Amino acid sequence: MSDVDIRAVLREELGNIAPEIDMSSVDPSADLREALDIDSMDFLNFVTAIHHRLGINIPEIDYPKLMTLDGAVSYLEAKLA
Repeated sequence: MSDVDIRAVLREELGNIAPEIDMSSVDPSADLREALDIDSMDFLNFVTAIHHRLGINIPEIDYPKLMTLDGAVSYLEAKLA
């Protein structure tokens, strides 16, 4: 799965959680919880959606690696390799 494909999945799943946000305006290095004004439960729903969508086990200790779009892409690329 390419960088572009992973970003598309992440944007789609984040759009499901915060549909009012224009994902193209989100800084890829910004903390997603602050940029999207989502709470910890929404973030957990995002991680769970990624797990189900991509079939990747994401341990709780790795959640901080998914705090930004760039971080999430790097993490998922490594997991999918």
